[in-house]
Amino acid sequence: MKVEIILYVKDQARSRDFYCESLSLEPSMDVPGMTEFDLNDNCKLGLMPVSSISKILGDKLPHPSSGDGIPRCELYLEVEDVILAFERAMKTGAVIVSPVSNRDWDYKVGYLCDPDGHVIAFAQKISSL
Repeated sequence: MKVEIILYVKDQARSRDFYCESLSLEPSMDVPGMTEFDLNDNCKLGLMPVSSISKILGDKLPHPSSGDGIPRCELYLEVEDVILAFERAMKTGAVIVSPVSNRDWDYKVGYLCDPDGHVIAFAQKISSL
């Protein structure tokens, strides 16, 4: 199974630049209406402008911007160096939700918000430190 997680964003270019820097990855696709990052062989992260998804949703669901500022998802990303990943995201404008610390589930995790308010957790298994 392949998985793509798509975040609805206000400004595709701003979000693309944020994730390029935060993840230290270049997009595998970057066209008007969608940017994609290959997180691994089976998982992609997509960034779709609110203006694009609202055309698809029509009047069947509330407009995505009606949820601005309300956490609606969390990207939980296991990384090789949680401190480096957290600091890289901070330099690109992420907002700290909870600093990197040891968690009850044997992971060191830090939580941030991207420019659209999506929660990102960078995690590293404590036994791998």
